[in-house]
Amino acid sequence: MDTALLEEHLARLGLRLEPAQRERFCRYYRELLAWSRRINLTTIVAWEEVQVQHFFDSLTCLPFLPPQAWGEPYRMVDIGSGAGFPGLPLKIFLPQAGLTLIESVAKKTAFLRHLVEVLELDAVQVLTCRAEEAGRDPAHREAYDLALARAVAGLPTLVEYALPLLRLGGLFVAYKGREVEEEVAQAQEALRLLGGRLGAVRPVEWPGLEAPRHLVFIEKVSPTPERFPRRPGLPARRPLRGN
Repeated sequence: MDTALLEEHLARLGLRLEPAQRERFCRYYRELLAWSRRINLTTIVAWEEVQVQHFFDSLTCLPFLPPQAWGEPYRMVDIGSGAGFPGLPLKIFLPQAGLTLIESVAKKTAFLRHLVEVLELDAVQVLTCRAEEAGRDPAHREAYDLALARAVAGLPTLVEYALPLLRLGGLFVAYKGREVEEEVAQAQEALRLLGGRLGAVRPVEWPGLEAPRHLVFIEKVSPTPERFPRRPGLPARRPLRGN
């Protein structure tokens, strides 16, 4: 299976695909294709599109992560992981990091557990639960260095999902689409209440991507009050947007 397209894109980020990583991405694609026939994982199934729209897109944050991401210990959490994006492509590049995948749909977590086994990845945990539940669990609350979310919810809701999971000084990266300015403005109240501070908003414009994307970087600068996250479903129904 030819990975030249993925490697070409990664080279522009200064990244090189090692043979073991190449094999893992090929295995990933084969499993994604097979399982997508049975459950709703993705509508993007052509190999060329998966290389860019899923694998490369997941990895675009790598050049902007802190140096600690390449060392030990480093704990990542992917919220609403779905088919494993962006968490598992990042894990393939950061094998020493721990990764927790949070997904509420049991059929999808079955796929994720199978995929982790097929890819022979260590230190990966798959949780079948809501992000709000994980954020109140002492085993996960304020336990992570990096939180990730891609195509899950609006930014005010994502802030309430992610910040309770991050330690002080931790980083949240939200993968967003073309229109991000309004979401960032709406998230200011959630950031204030949950202990976050907006960092860079980086455009990602790349040949082969469906549309311009943005990476929103948020740092956790103060502890999240115990009353957050609110009960499951409430952050989505009533986002913290202020008056």
